Amino acid sequence: MRRNPLVRGMVVLAMALAGAVAIPAAPALALAPPDISLTDIRTHLQQFQTIASSNGGNRRSTTAGYTASVNYVFNALSAAGYSVVKQPCTSGCTSGAGPNVIADWPGGDANQVLMLGAHLDSVSAGPGINDNASGSSMLLELALTLAEQNPTMVKHVRFGWWTDEEQGLNGSEFYVNSLSSTERAKITGYLNFDMVASTNGGYFINRISSSLGQTIKAYYDANFPGLNPEENVEGAGRSDDASFNAAGIQTSGIAAGASANKTSAQVTKWGGTTGDYDPCYHASCDTFPSNISDTVLNRAADASAYAVWTLAVGTPAGNDFSMAASPASASTTAGGSVTSTIGTTVTNGSAQSVALSASGLPSGATASFSPATITSGGTSTLTIATSASTPVGTYPVTVTGTGSAATRTTTFTLTVAGPPGCSATNPTDVTIIDQGTVESSIAITGCTGNAGAASTVEVHIVHTYVGDLIVSLVAPDGSLYTLRNKTGGSADNIDQTFTVNLSSEVANGTWKLRVQDAGPSDVGYVNSWTLNLGGTLPPGCSGTNAADVTIVDNATVNSPITIAGCSGNASSTSTAEVHIVHTYKGDLVVTLVAPDGSTYVLHNRAGGSADNIDQTFTVNLSAEVRNGTWNLRVQDAASGDVGYVNSWTLTL
Repeated sequence: MRRNPLVRGMVVLAMALAGAVAIPAAPALALAPPDISLTDIRTHLQQFQTIASSNGGNRRSTTAGYTASVNYVFNALSAAGYSVVKQPCTSGCTSGAGPNVIADWPGGDANQVLMLGAHLDSVSAGPGINDNASGSSMLLELALTLAEQNPTMVKHVRFGWWTDEEQGLNGSEFYVNSLSSTERAKITGYLNFDMVASTNGGYFINRISSSLGQTIKAYYDANFPGLNPEENVEGAGRSDDASFNAAGIQTSGIAAGASANKTSAQVTKWGGTTGDYDPCYHASCDTFPSNISDTVLNRAADASAYAVWTLAVGTPAGNDFSMAASPASASTTAGGSVTSTIGTTVTNGSAQSVALSASGLPSGATASFSPATITSGGTSTLTIATSASTPVGTYPVTVTGTGSAATRTTTFTLTVAGPPGCSATNPTDVTIIDQGTVESSIAITGCTGNAGAASTVEVHIVHTYVGDLIVSLVAPDGSLYTLRNKTGGSADNIDQTFTVNLSSEVANGTWKLRVQDAGPSDVGYVNSWTLNLGGTLPPGCSGTNAADVTIVDNATVNSPITIAGCSGNASSTSTAEVHIVHTYKGDLVVTLVAPDGSTYVLHNRAGGSADNIDQTFTVNLSAEVRNGTWNLRVQDAASGDVGYVNSWTLTL
């Protein structure tokens, strides 16, 4: 039986303030999904509001308000019996950003992990109560309820509260990239909760047609006939599920809508008005309790509990086993071979006979097992042999163990590298999924030292309406270089060579071309791409200004770079790599100002309500002398949203 909700709320508040320790609840026998207490969720929301009010009015990832939010969640989970860690984001996050919070509930098959997450940070404009204290509070209460009920687990359950989401999904991307391929393969699904209590909200499910999405939809269909949740089109690629989806992990989740307008058909179905789903999106009025819909929030909480209890709670039945590959990844040049030990462990009942097979191999590659059939608890050696015609790239190979009572899988990642050198091509077509993210890999070997300051990425993408696409280069260490960011409008196809300063990156390793389809209806494929890391520049022809410059509302600021010792005129393919943190980037006009005062407009109030500019602009500066002081000029041409120039690099 659950404790009194009022007492529960007081206990959690006391833990956050004093770091008290409690004893986990005794095991409960009920397996039915519980009702998640709205009262307790509201207690968490009030605490996040208090934290923001006491720390400058917001909980941005770099502030004391975020640190206090982390401690509140961490203390509550620790007291409930979770294994909790604060994971520092050591790369890719905004300077000074606080940690992720990762919590594991003991029990369940450690090789089958159901993960749930919500971002914990807010924008600087306000306390971020709907965006996203709503998802964080709901997730916290779900975790505490699981600890109270303490049911028998079939799958292992893990929770994550993400840092720096508002600055580009940075915390969740860091977490996913920090996992080995073996650990990634253990995550059978990820559920995301972002803005789940919008006051004019709708009922949206991420990737509703997936098996995870259908599980959530089943709850709404059974309990609220006629509600008919819809695909979360507005949120596609804009929250932390995108980080998991990019790594090939199945995702879904719940949202109630952000700044898009509710349609008249949705008003008929769900009530409300045809205005914004959340009229206080990224604004100072995103406060508690005024910007929370209790009804929408309560339904989302119970739907999340239904998903966890359906997917992860229960008693294992019959004979079962798990599988793992060691090592979980290996690389070879075309024509070579790799090996891995496939191990099995009995997880329930008795041992059984298991036949092994592999799928997902690239062309020209074959897999064999020695022995091909084992008894669960035993091992087999997997050998993958490639041919000279096997295309370069990275391939997730699925190893399947078909037992007499159960079938299990594990993933082995095969990388096929090209011949040694600083340049390679991946000609393999990769289908671009509508509103999804895909990657194409190139492994560089035998290239000494770091990449060049004028490295090139030649990209050939077949896709209608290229304005849907965000195209990025991912370095072996996970660093991200944005090549295109939803530019080109209704034009078709990308056939372009980008010059990128990669001099801080070690050349050898697996590089990835990441393509995100951020709009509906249009699809296509990556046809081929070529990476050349050998490009160099004359000394002194490139510079970076890494000092933050605050962008004042309705004002203009400058960030200078002085070039000296670089003879002659600039190149016709000069680049300005720009990183600006700013909500609603449609407010901004960004201009490159040459030493003689000539101006080159890079960004002119494009992008609407999207956040941040992380883009490399190619500019014909052949009429300009290289030496002198160049300025990045940023004009904020509208009120309401602010930010700062994080850094920019000029390559002439």
